[in-house]
Amino acid sequence: MNELDAAGIAEPSLRAAYTECRRINAHYGRTFFLATRLLPARTRPFAHALYGFARMADEVVDNPAPGTDPAAALDEVAVMVARVFDGGTPADPVLTALADTVRRHDLDRELFDAFLRSMTMDLKITEYATYADLREYIHGSAEVIGLQMLPVFGTVVPLAEAVPGAAALGEAFQLTNFLRDVGEDLDRGRLYLPTEELAAFGVDRELLKWSRSRGLPDRRVRRVLAVAVARNRAVYRRAEAGIPLLRPESRDCVRTALVLYEGILDEITALGYDVLNTRAVVPRRRRLGVALPKMLASAWSNSRLKVRI
Repeated sequence: MNELDAAGIAEPSLRAAYTECRRINAHYGRTFFLATRLLPARTRPFAHALYGFARMADEVVDNPAPGTDPAAALDEVAVMVARVFDGGTPADPVLTALADTVRRHDLDRELFDAFLRSMTMDLKITEYATYADLREYIHGSAEVIGLQMLPVFGTVVPLAEAVPGAAALGEAFQLTNFLRDVGEDLDRGRLYLPTEELAAFGVDRELLKWSRSRGLPDRRVRRVLAVAVARNRAVYRRAEAGIPLLRPESRDCVRTALVLYEGILDEITALGYDVLNTRAVVPRRRRLGVALPKMLASAWSNSRLKVRI
């Protein structure tokens, strides 16, 4: 039985919409897509839909089509999201799948509104002075995604008890993105490393740009990134504490995503924190080494269950 059948998604246009979201996840979200293979088949389409929506909005902001206005395009996405929650029928396949996912799991509109507010911040704000200043952006751009996924993954405790761990997971992933993508973000005119923290180590935007343009790492930059990596790891520990609160069949997916994403920090460290000139990527062999044993165990368990049935 394929994922769509297992999830009870029968209507042809809805199946096509979820298939498109799966394609987007497989293309852009290598780590997350691999982790979703560990979810029960009936759960995967909804994870794909939530990822597909987040990626669609992110692409509008980061990679707008030539000649288009990203602010206007983001406004159009906001209108479509409002239609989702007003009971309308979106024309876009990603929003069509999202609407079905929202309905099935009773997802809170504020989570999506907060996400779109952070996307708008990317069009207006180019840097943040302190980590406290960055908090609103992190909440909307990342924590809310963990909170959107939470009802899909399910919990063994009241949902509210699992919220801190889910939010921490989104925060941890986002902090890792900031560290991995410092150079690319600079090219877009953005800086997510708090400027006051950089200044404490003698680092500013100009030094970062100089190091990137010359291909020369700087010891001051290395020091500030080492501190940021340590803080990021502490957030992963908070997120890890929330995994036992999830339904058992969802835990391997989340744990695998956590291990693989935190592995980016290992790669950053191995590079000597030279993220301005090299993109830190977890090697494919390591990704498969983490996920494949769990996938095989899951397949074996399912095959035994079918035999018994």
